[in-house]
Amino acid sequence: MSALPRPSPSRRLGRAAALQLRATLLSLRDLLLTGGPVLLLAVGLVWMAYVVLDPNPPRHMVLATGGAQGAYAEFGKRYQQALARHGIEVELRATRGSLDNLKLLQDGEVDAAFVQGGADEVRGGDEPPPEDLLSLGGLFREPVWVFYREQAAVERAGRERLESLSQLDGWRLNVGQDGSGVTNLMRRLLEANGLDMAAMPLSRLATTPAVVELLEGRIDALALVSAPESPIVRMLLITPGIRLLDFTQAEAYARRVPQVSPVLLPRGVVDLARDLPAQDVHLVSATAALLVRENTHPALQQLLVQAARRIHGEPNWFQHKGEYPKAQAGDYALSPEAQRFYAAGEPLLQRHLPFWLSNLIDRMWVVLVSIIAVLIPLSRVVPPLYNFRVRSRIFRWYGLLRDIEQQQAEAARAPADLLAELDQLDERVGRLPVPLSYAEELYALRSHIALVRQRLHERPPAPNDPETEPRSTP
Repeated sequence: MSALPRPSPSRRLGRAAALQLRATLLSLRDLLLTGGPVLLLAVGLVWMAYVVLDPNPPRHMVLATGGAQGAYAEFGKRYQQALARHGIEVELRATRGSLDNLKLLQDGEVDAAFVQGGADEVRGGDEPPPEDLLSLGGLFREPVWVFYREQAAVERAGRERLESLSQLDGWRLNVGQDGSGVTNLMRRLLEANGLDMAAMPLSRLATTPAVVELLEGRIDALALVSAPESPIVRMLLITPGIRLLDFTQAEAYARRVPQVSPVLLPRGVVDLARDLPAQDVHLVSATAALLVRENTHPALQQLLVQAARRIHGEPNWFQHKGEYPKAQAGDYALSPEAQRFYAAGEPLLQRHLPFWLSNLIDRMWVVLVSIIAVLIPLSRVVPPLYNFRVRSRIFRWYGLLRDIEQQQAEAARAPADLLAELDQLDERVGRLPVPLSYAEELYALRSHIALVRQRLHERPPAPNDPETEPRSTP
């Protein structure tokens, strides 16, 4: 009789790989069933923390700027470009000026706005500023520019150059349109000179129409509060026949009007070749701030103040490199995000990771650490539970094996019946799926089954056992 063909090595390897895969899947199933509740709890806690903290900023925000030709509009475009690099669309809202910006902020129609220092209405008594508005710091100096026609100075004052606001008494002066911050600041400055705005022939035109009226000679002077980046300011500084008021008493103004500080426009800084201005000009300056609502997303606040450092940190006619922005809150409380930025700079993670990831970690790490602290004790019960689950699949058959052995000892059943039941047990145990790491317990069970089988075969016959009694011959 020929021998049976042996399986080829490739088939043996394939069968071994299949068994290994089956054991691996079985281990994963047991692990998931055992650690699944802890895993679901962890996922649920992280999701709840994400929903409550809302770490990622909205992809769209609205920034209130100012007039189309003003410095705020120019800076708004730079903020728009800076935040676009992080995937955030900045909608620029053109307004009439700082008062409009404040109203839009308080009404919740914009997320952030440029506001000129000293632009807000005078609050009665000791009334504090709105608590729902926060400052991201002082951004840049905004000098008070009072341009006047040289011809009007000769006709009204008998001189080409003016040195005091008091000399504008009775002049046709434009102090900015309603909604701009120029009007309130000019009112403070004029009152410091003993002038009453109500008695003066003032006009309240927007900047561009006012410039046209000045050049046409229909008004005598106009007041602007703007950074030197304003195209209109630069144009008027080089326009023949238009002069800039020299605030020779700038230090005194700063003492009388706390919203301003003295600054100097150096000789020749406008145009060195033409020596413009021909001498140093003393000015007073307010400080522009970037305000946000209290509920403006913290990540947006962080991005805005980071952009402010890049945009306003360069030197100009009135500041040195890195002087601005600064933690100068003014009338409004400084945002916690701004305080954090001015104290520590850009977050460490953001220097090495994409913004969305660093922001997520930065705003979630405290909660994640807390969740991990809760889950660590819970996770310690997973290995014992896993061990118990797998081993109980093996050990529960010892009860049936013990019962067979007990029946053998008590001679309660015939050995043939016990052997048949033992064979069934051995067959079922042989098909028992367990991870390979627990195969030792499985083979220990099968060896114990073999031991009981051996004892059944070696059992001496009972006296009344019908299967062992000798049969009589006829």
